[in-house]
Amino acid sequence: MPALVRPAPPPCGQRTQPPPGTWQAGWVTSATHSTLFPQVPDSPDAVLDGLDPEQREVATALHGPVCVLAGAGTGKTRAITHRIAYGVRAGMLQPASVLAVTFTNRAAGEMRGRLRQLGASGVQARTFHSAALRQLQFFWPKAVGGPLPRIVDRKIKLVADAAAACRIRLDRNELRDLTSEIEWSKVTQTVPADYAAAAAKSGRDVPRDPAEIAQLYAAYENLKRDRAVIDFEDVLLLAVGILQDRHDIAEQIRAQYQHFVVDEYQDVSPLQQRLLELWLGERDSLCVVGDASQTIYSFTGATPDHLLNFRTRHPGATVVKLVRDYRSTPQVVHLANGLLSQARGRAADHRLELISQRDPGVEPVYTEYADEPAEAEGAARRIRALLADGVPASEIAILFRTNSQSEIYEQALADANVPYQLRGAERFFERTEVREAGAALRGAARFGGNDALLDDVVDLPSQVRAVLSTKGWTTEPPAGSGAVRDRWESLAALVRLAEDFARARPEATLADLVAELDERANAQHAPTVEGVTLASLHAAKGLEWDAVFLVGLAEGMMPITYAKTDEQIEEERRLLYVGVTRARVHLSLSWALSRSPGGRPGRRPSRFLDGLRPGSGAGSAARAAGGHPGGPGGVERGSGGAAGPVAGRRQRKSRTPARCRVCGRTLTEAGEMKLMRCEDCPSDMDEGLYERLREWRSGQARELGQPAYCVFTDKTLIAIAEAVPDDEGELARIPGVGVRKFHRFGADVLAICAGQERVRGADEE
Repeated sequence: MPALVRPAPPPCGQRTQPPPGTWQAGWVTSATHSTLFPQVPDSPDAVLDGLDPEQREVATALHGPVCVLAGAGTGKTRAITHRIAYGVRAGMLQPASVLAVTFTNRAAGEMRGRLRQLGASGVQARTFHSAALRQLQFFWPKAVGGPLPRIVDRKIKLVADAAAACRIRLDRNELRDLTSEIEWSKVTQTVPADYAAAAAKSGRDVPRDPAEIAQLYAAYENLKRDRAVIDFEDVLLLAVGILQDRHDIAEQIRAQYQHFVVDEYQDVSPLQQRLLELWLGERDSLCVVGDASQTIYSFTGATPDHLLNFRTRHPGATVVKLVRDYRSTPQVVHLANGLLSQARGRAADHRLELISQRDPGVEPVYTEYADEPAEAEGAARRIRALLADGVPASEIAILFRTNSQSEIYEQALADANVPYQLRGAERFFERTEVREAGAALRGAARFGGNDALLDDVVDLPSQVRAVLSTKGWTTEPPAGSGAVRDRWESLAALVRLAEDFARARPEATLADLVAELDERANAQHAPTVEGVTLASLHAAKGLEWDAVFLVGLAEGMMPITYAKTDEQIEEERRLLYVGVTRARVHLSLSWALSRSPGGRPGRRPSRFLDGLRPGSGAGSAARAAGGHPGGPGGVERGSGGAAGPVAGRRQRKSRTPARCRVCGRTLTEAGEMKLMRCEDCPSDMDEGLYERLREWRSGQARELGQPAYCVFTDKTLIAIAEAVPDDEGELARIPGVGVRKFHRFGADVLAICAGQERVRGADEE
């Protein structure tokens, strides 16, 4: 993937610059805190209002393959939904011809909700499985005959029956592990006969003898055939099979769907990629969005290779990088960048260095506890303090590595009388009390004129409160936790939704609210439940909160003890990165020295925090992060004993604020300070010099056996190509050229800038 990508111009000669009063006038519409019920934009151009320059490039790049590399909190969903909506509203895309696919029903529902708010109803936004199942149900009678076989509800029961047929004894944990192995085999398109070789090639840590797993896998497939059922993975496999074998059906689907958008593209499996290719055929109207640094589902067959190889498969693709982080404060972004600066491997080579767009906030808090109960109680105390300071409970989360860690935090929050909710529990609109409330509201909307309950209330929120009071809602929550409190929280969420709806649409009636609830139920667009969220790091992907508590960050849990290979360790690091980037303002990281009170304090903090947490070493990771000045670990300011022009430059920089050399504005973001200009001010970069510097950097990185950014970052190379230094002093004044790199690479860089062809190798010192 090239280090610097220039997106293709927008179609039809349309201007890419935002109109006055939007982005360049000093504000960007928040990527995360949008109005609950916004007004539908009144024109195609209005759809683009409030997008930053890179998001606008995404929104207006409607032709050919497009790859969006989007860091955490950079507004990727916003960019792609505005892209679809802009194309639809401008008449360039027909709504029914667009298929947007993602990985969870929640994400698909959110996408449908946003498109509806942008005036682009009719676009299909589904998961891979949902889209494939819909096509299977329609085409199965034509392709195979008869109804589609039933999809099994509980795969693990079939695995247990297959194990019994093979006379293999399995406990509950082994059943779960072998079920996961079968799922992995199917999404990687591995048949039973090839399982042992495929598992060895991928380096999987298999739970039993590979030959035994292959035998059980074959028995499982035979059992499904005998019982005329299919499983979740078969939905994709059968869809692929039909599209490969029946060209007439494939062409019918391609005639229906002509434009594709794939979110979270770093998580696609080989099977999903094959299905996508069959949907596309020979066309290239494809937009993919992803971040290799958020690949955390490799155990399910997900791989970032399809994202990282996109430019190779589509040489003419437009590639846009989103790095402006609207979610998190500079302090949180600094930590996130520092965490990834220590990463290794291919995904790390393509990491995106985030640039916070928010005002400075509070520093992350690192806390060590004697034992796990003390850690849970400490988190509960801090949450009580946040609640007292006005942070809503729904804007706080406790995230852990495994679900087994949840119980102790549930107890601590209950003891502190703090409401909470478990992420991954029953969907909101499927809860009994929500279904009952919906029925009651629907009845009141239809027959409310004859209901004495509504005689004395006129406004919409009062009507909702009156109706829901018959279902258990009260003005004050019940004491304690448990089912009664959960029921009240669900009803209270509906009351708050009604209040927000009435504020946004003062003329709305109870019937309008019921229609809104129906649309939200279809989109799985649930209202906010007021309670602290407890979730695993995997379940937290795609979510965000004002305050996040990352708990249990001790060796053996983070990274998890069974992560052995370099690839597995790096995925654990990415998992922690996902956790860090869920936080907007408050971030707490903690670990316990022992499991139980009085236990031997033999644990140590996660290795991923080395160099980041106070007192953990040299802080090289924090310096490499390029984060905000003065944070934990700080930005390197030079050492007192350093000699030469670099030391002098660093001392002066620490006393004088950096200013843009084009417009004079004070610079606060690390990337801008390296360039010594605002991101959006004109660049006078020598393109040829920049390419020569990149080629030299690649050679140096190969010789050193390190990622390219360890030599110089892209921003530093751009700064050098803009300044074209003639001597050591000019080179030393460029931010990003530190003492060590100056002495190691300075002569090479000056030679390249002077047009000399030969430079020394990395080991010629």
